[in-house]
Parts: sequence; structure tokens; C-alpha cells
Amino acid sequence: MNLNKIEHLKHDLTKISLFIVMIGLFFSCNAVKRVPDGKFLLTENTILVDSVKIKDAGVYSQLAQKPNTSIPLIGIPFGLHIYNLADPQPDSTYYRWLHKNPKREERLIRFLSKKQVDQIDSSYVGLNKWLLKSGDAPVIITDKKIEKSVDRLKRWYASYGYFNDEVDYKITPGEKKKKRAAITYSVKRHQPYFVGDSIIEKISSPVVDSLFQLTKSKTFIVPGKQYAANDFVNERDRLTIQFRNSGLFHFEQDYVGFEADTINTEHKANITYIIPDRKITNGDSTYTVPFKVHTINEVRIVTDFTYENRNKSFQDSLSYKGYKIYSYGKMRYRPKSIADAVSITPGKIYKDIDRTLTYNQISDLKIFKYPNISYAEVEKDSTGRLLNSTILLSPQDRFTLGVDFDAYTSTIQQFGISFSGNMIFRNIFRGAEILEISGRGSLGSSKDAADSESKFFNISEFGNDIKLTFPRIIFPINTEKLIPKYMSPTTSFSLGASAQNNIGLDRQTFNGIYNYRWKPSKILTYQLDLLNLQYVKNLNIGNYFNVYKNSYDQLNSIAQVTESNNPGAINPDFYSYDVNNNLQLLVPDGANGFISDVKNGTINPIFLEGDSFTSVNNIDERKKRLTEDNLIYATNVTRTRDTRENIQDNNFSRTRYKLEVAGNLLSGISSLAGAQKNDDGNYTAVGVVFSQYVKGEAEYIKHWELNDNNVLAFRAFGGIAIPYGNSNSIPFTRSYFAGGANDNRGWRAYALGPGSSGSLDEFNEANFKIALNAEYRFTILGAFKGALFVDSGNIWNVLDNIKDEQSVFNGIADIKEMAVASGFGLRYDFGFFVFRFDVGFKTHNPARLVGERWFKDYNFSKAVYNIGINYPF
Repeated sequence: MNLNKIEHLKHDLTKISLFIVMIGLFFSCNAVKRVPDGKFLLTENTILVDSVKIKDAGVYSQLAQKPNTSIPLIGIPFGLHIYNLADPQPDSTYYRWLHKNPKREERLIRFLSKKQVDQIDSSYVGLNKWLLKSGDAPVIITDKKIEKSVDRLKRWYASYGYFNDEVDYKITPGEKKKKRAAITYSVKRHQPYFVGDSIIEKISSPVVDSLFQLTKSKTFIVPGKQYAANDFVNERDRLTIQFRNSGLFHFEQDYVGFEADTINTEHKANITYIIPDRKITNGDSTYTVPFKVHTINEVRIVTDFTYENRNKSFQDSLSYKGYKIYSYGKMRYRPKSIADAVSITPGKIYKDIDRTLTYNQISDLKIFKYPNISYAEVEKDSTGRLLNSTILLSPQDRFTLGVDFDAYTSTIQQFGISFSGNMIFRNIFRGAEILEISGRGSLGSSKDAADSESKFFNISEFGNDIKLTFPRIIFPINTEKLIPKYMSPTTSFSLGASAQNNIGLDRQTFNGIYNYRWKPSKILTYQLDLLNLQYVKNLNIGNYFNVYKNSYDQLNSIAQVTESNNPGAINPDFYSYDVNNNLQLLVPDGANGFISDVKNGTINPIFLEGDSFTSVNNIDERKKRLTEDNLIYATNVTRTRDTRENIQDNNFSRTRYKLEVAGNLLSGISSLAGAQKNDDGNYTAVGVVFSQYVKGEAEYIKHWELNDNNVLAFRAFGGIAIPYGNSNSIPFTRSYFAGGANDNRGWRAYALGPGSSGSLDEFNEANFKIALNAEYRFTILGAFKGALFVDSGNIWNVLDNIKDEQSVFNGIADIKEMAVASGFGLRYDFGFFVFRFDVGFKTHNPARLVGERWFKDYNFSKAVYNIGINYPF
């Protein structure tokens, strides 16, 4: 036998043996290994409410003990088995092993060293501590925890008006497996209580009573409604927010109290509001006074506060619209830029919301660190109604520099390096403006590049951007009434350029954007790109057929069949023969010449499949679209509603709508100016045919947090771009593609669609897209996560110049061409980012014949392996 084969066989057998040993060791672990005799491992909780089994996650969350988490579908408590692998007394175990043989320690020290023998002990202890920490300790049923669960269930249902509820439980040991048991909790709710018709108000302060009466109709406590504790929590919150935003500076939530009378009321709770006067403690004495409405007297802003400066004297100060602005050094800010970010206004009543808005607005400036805002009563004010507000601002570094470097490999680049840098200049014109200058570049080595043999780094991309942001709307008309300052409005102007020298068309791109951004609320954001200009110039269009090899192969096949059936039909300057004596069109002149002769009727093409003339024409149309220079002069508006409070929030929704129109202004100017159209009937600007289209997108994302921190995530996306007027197609940079690590994971990026065409090109794109994604995310072990997912979607051509029936969306019946992928994923959560590995299987492949689309490619050999950073949605 060949020695190499023997080595490979040994290597494979070693891996297989190791895998079998690991699986055997893992599954041989006894799940109740750490469960003491006479105790039970909890395997299941069941709750019966009035003899009916329920699945309400809120009710189950009240239980003090829950079974060890298992991997979905498989049902294995992975964390428990990891925990059971650990030695609970590693020090003692190692000591016994070391001294079991009287001479073992001596031999080990002689063979290694005393230090290394001690290190083995430390490593063994460390490994077992890690297993204990990473795994899940067995959930052992205890009477104390059961009593706690019973008490919680009673309080849960009492909070919904079932004051006389009863809760019992039953432990059922497993019939087949020892030391395992399930618990069934039985709840009897009895007759609930309702809010009585009599609601009494005991409000001591006249101003509080007046404010209460103004919004009394908005109360959560409604006569005749079933009692619910949450209604009282919500009512307390509602009143506190109202009062603190109506000038009551000293009002706190604890001042709002309720009494419920349920004695001889026929299951009705008669409610009494109790809101006393303000309590003041002075030394050992306590007294009460009525609440007062406070007004802002002065707003003092310190622009360069540091702890070291706190006792120093101010060197500069100024007043602006009632604001007093101070600086320990030279004043570096125009007063308007600071005052516009402050919602606390001199002369206005105190509002708690003004402090929150000021926090947000100052943070949005990105000039200062998180501000410190305080209030103090004016000592000399005899009315006791005036407040001074002090805002301490600590500037961020005026200049910051960031750099990044990366090395990578891909199917196109055998080796590549990328680097980027950015400089941020804050408060550049003393108006809280931010100037960002960034540059990026990459160098790579590709065997597909034209000069791959002459030099190692043969492909490259370089670019730079500059962006200037102003903390206000810059527009000829005053927009403050429409977009007030509490919405943190900004105006940005950016310019960018990049140049590619790679295996493609060596593209140069220039961008210019002038946009506005504002936030009407914490969850709602608008962005308006008043001007979004992009110019794309392709420098190496002669390389088209070297890049899009599928188009070349199809065209070359037509040429081969044509020449075979009609020798001499093709100009001999257009082709040569390879070593196998097969005709090969020369790139670019031969391929372009063949297309030209077919379209002008010099050659009558022959092809074994379909209409050969139409095929050649489609190849030419796609070539023109992908090699032509693009000028896009667009305007777009985006509305985003995101309820996510922070990165830890797993119960949220996100909705995004975007509308973009391009080319209308240039088309109108060209028409009014009587500009001449080119030979194809299109207007041009600076020598380039500009694009004209309308594009709309909608996206919805929803996350539900289930039990044990598991998450169900869903996304729906739809987008369409319709060319008209000066265009009959959408530019490549504005079109849609399908597939990839963040889309349909059963296909690689650009490898799905359009429709059922079978992805004939290297970069398949179209102007209409539908995408649906669902993913169940669960914890396997600590930061090690898992996922099960289903992705569905496709792209199509619609209302453009593509006529291929397999690529065009003709109506609702073409929904059957939606591709479906399913699979699983493994993730590791580093805290600040998530590393993701997903395996996607083609579940429904629309490229196949009808009747052969489901599960025909459902195997690992045709699976797609995706690597990504962070979650796909």
C-alpha cells in the first residue's frame, strides 16, 4: 500500500477514534451523578390552573426551580453533563493519586521537576474549577424552594385579583430513571375581586389635587375592572411623571399610596388614593408642608469642568438668552451651540423631562462626556419656589486618532492586508461641529489578476472620506418650529473617493452626501439625504469577460455551435483554438466583435438551447449595464423606529422605511434647457447617462425573549427599485442581491436568483427583493450559543429591460420561486461582539425543475458554511 495512503488512514482513524472516545465519555456521564441519595433531579415543571395545564411563560417564571437547560430538539442537558465531568475535590484526588504509589512522586520529580509536578496539580484543579463554573449544577428538588414557588404563585394570582387562591403541589418520581422527578403545581383561583364603584381621593396639597383632577380621566384604575396590581404600579408611575413635569420638584413616587377595602364588599375592592403633603426632616424633627410649583431661576453651564478644577475660579463667562456660561480657561464654544443642547429653560416651570432631554441632547453632540445636572433651591427666595440648575460639562479630547490593520484570505485573494485610519476634530469652528477625516486601503495577492506572475501584491483599493457635522439644521428657511432642538437635529456634509485596481473593472467612485438627521423621540429617528450623489467610472471594461466568465462561456458556446454548423461564419480574427482544438473567442475584441456581428445581422447565431439571438442580446445588455459609468443624483428619506433600550434588551422591535428618488432634477433641467439626447435616447450630464428611478424599502425586525434567555428573532424585508424616464435598468450599486451570511444562508452572496433562472452569472442581482428570516437562539454552555434558523427569499427583475421569464416577477404566482434554507449555527459571545458560524442547507431550490425543488440538495456536501461577526438581524 502507498505510504501516503497509510499515513492518511492512520490520521483518519486517530480522528475517528478520538471522536468516538469523546462521545462515549460524554454520553456515559450519569446525569444524577451529583444527586445525593434520597433526593431528586428536577426534570419537569407543570402548572395546572383550575385543572387545566398552562404554558404561560410569565407564570412559569415565578417558580424558584427550573430543570437544567437542554439543547433544543436533542434534549440533552449539556451544561449538566459538563458540570458532572468535574471532580468536586480535585486537590484531594490529585494528592491521593500522587501518593497511592510510594515512589510515584519521587519518580515524577526526578523525570520532570518539583515545580512541574506542582504545576500538574494546579492545572488539574484549574480544569475542574472551569468545568464547575462553565457547567450547570444539577437542580435538586428541595422543600424550601418548592415553598418559595408556592408562595410566588399565590402572590402572582393575587396580583390579578384572586386573593383567595390556593396552591398545592405533587412530586412524581420517574418510573424508569432513578433519582429523577417532576413537580406538578395545582392552582385554584376561586372568584376574583374587581375594582369597586367607590374610589376615594385623599390628597392633602391643593396644587397636587388640581393637577390630579386635570388627568383623572386617564387613570388606570377603572371601576368594574378586575383587580390587577400592575394597574396600580402604572397609575403611580403616571401620576409621578405628571407631577414632576408640572413643577413639583420635591415630589417622589413613594408619595402615591393606595388602600383597598375588601371587607364585606362582595368581591369588590374599594380603592382610596392617599397622597400626603411633602415631608421634611430637619435634624430630629419632621414636619409637612404642601407641595409647591417650582420655576427655573438660573441655568449655569460650566463648559470645561474637571475634578481638579472644582475649586478654581472661572476665567471667562458670558450670558445668552438667560443662560450663564462659564469656563475655567478661554471660552472655546459659541453660546448658541451650548444653549441649543439644553432643554432646561430659565423662567419656565421645572420639568423632569427637561433634564432627560438635556442629557440626551448633550450626549448626541459627541463633544462632551456624560454631563452632570443638578438643581438647588435659591436660598434668598422667600417664596421657596425658585430653582437654580447647574450643568457641568467635561469635554472629550479635541483631537482623536484611530488606526486599524487586518490580514485575511478569501476565494479571490490568496492573501490580503487592509489598513485604515481616521482623525476626529471636535468643535472645529467653536459651534460643536465635528470634522472626521478617514482613509482606507488594501493590498492583495490574487492568482486571477492579469499580472499575477509579475508581482505578489497585484490588486489594491484605496479610498478616503471627509465628513463635517453641524449640531443644527442648516437650511435657508428656519425649521425650528418643525424640528425643535429637543430632537437633536444635525446636518452632515461628506465627500469620498475610492479607486480599485483588482481582477474586476478597476472602478473609481466619487460620493457626495448632504443630509439631515433628527430624533422626535427616543425610539424614532429620521434621516433625509437632501443630496446623495454618486459617480462610478469603470476604467477596465475590456476585462469584463474575464470577470464574468459565465457570460463568456455562454457566448463562446453559441460561437462554437455557430461556427461548427456554418464554417467561416465568424471572422477568424475573433477567435483562436485551444490545445483541445476548441474555438475560443478572444477577449475583449473577439467577444465584442461577435456580439456586434450578431446584432447587425452579419452572423445568424445557432444555439442548442433557446433563442440564440435573444441570448446574445441579453448578454450584451447585461454587459452594457455593468460596464457603463453611473451618475446617480438622488434624494432619500429614512424613518426608523427602534424600541431596543440597550444591547442586553432581547424584547424589542425595529421598523425601517426608506424612499429614494433619483434623476428627476437632472431630467427636468435637461428638458427645460432643451439638451440633446444621445444615440440611445438618453440625456447625459458631464458626459454620463444619469440614472432615473424610484426605490422603496421596508424592513421589520422583532425579537422575543423566551425562557432561560432563549430568543426567537424574526425579520421581514421587501424592496423594489423601478427605473423610468432616462433609465431602463437600475445601477449595480443600487440593485439587490440574495444569499450570504446575513441573508439567505443556504446560498453564497450573489449566488441566488433572479427567480428560477439558476444564478447564471457570477454576481446575480435584480431590482426586486423579498426576504424572510426566523432564528431560534439558545444557550449551550455559558458564552457558547447555538441557533436553529430558516431563511426564505429571492430576487427578481420587474419593470426593467430584462425579459427572461425565469428572472422576471410576473405576479403572486411567482412567490413559489422563493428559496428556502434551513440550518444551524454556533456562536461565541465575547461581550462586545459575537463570532458566528452558520451552516445553511438548500431546502427549497427554485433553480431546480418543479417537483424536484424540495430537499434535493439537503446535504453537507452542498451546504454553505457562513462565518460572520454579530447576529444577522
